Amino acid sequence: MPKAVKPWKPESRTALVRRARKINRELAEVYPYAHPELDFENPFQLLVATVLSAQTTDLRVNQTTPALFARFPVPEDLAAANPEEVEEILRPCGFFRAKTRSVIGLSKALVEDFRGEVPGKLEELVKLPGVGRKTAFVVLGNAFGRPGITVDTHFQRLVRRWKWTEETEPDKIEAAVGSLFPKSAWTDLSHHVIWHGRRICHARRPACGACPIAPLCPAYGEGETDPEKAKKLLKYEKGGFPGQRLKPPQAYLDAGGRPAPPLGVA
Repeated sequence: MPKAVKPWKPESRTALVRRARKINRELAEVYPYAHPELDFENPFQLLVATVLSAQTTDLRVNQTTPALFARFPVPEDLAAANPEEVEEILRPCGFFRAKTRSVIGLSKALVEDFRGEVPGKLEELVKLPGVGRKTAFVVLGNAFGRPGITVDTHFQRLVRRWKWTEETEPDKIEAAVGSLFPKSAWTDLSHHVIWHGRRICHARRPACGACPIAPLCPAYGEGETDPEKAKKLLKYEKGGFPGQRLKPPQAYLDAGGRPAPPLGVA
């Protein structure tokens, strides 16, 4: 039988903060191994991979970047690259011409303005070609350990479903959600929410009947509530399938996660 969830009622600010933090704690138990789903070995690789991830999947980026970084391992190499060669490598990522301009452009900026090093400050990162606040916070949180909220499409969808905010603009969502949590929690919070959006709380058909936070969700019932049917909607390791990374952290593998296949492998 589907879970019994009480009708949702308006709540005070204090109740909202408590519920939001409880959701994050429970998601931390469900995804204790949550991590960035882009493969990277240094800040430069993470920056480039995050720019490439626009309007495509992390999986597709991870399947594409090994060839890119093997050919152009440092900003100096990519800054001097032949655009046509880069375009051919990036073709599987979609919008490959625009992305080629961005990654070559940001590499040139790194070489000219930052001595080939990725800056660790928000105001400097957002000046780079193709880099907005979302990309900057991914890099700051995961390459430099500086807290930030990553407002991608999954994050936007879930925090509105959970009624954490009614804002629709990313910067306003970032501010509204950030006010519910201590700054130290922001990066892990982003991972928990995004992982839940990719695996269970999908855009078109949420797996409500398999959701561990159903009693805390105002939108329960928008998706499939039958537990057995909901289980069939689960993605990645929750559904027994490979995740997004070719080289995931050991904790993910220890928890039953499976690495994704290289580009061209079914």
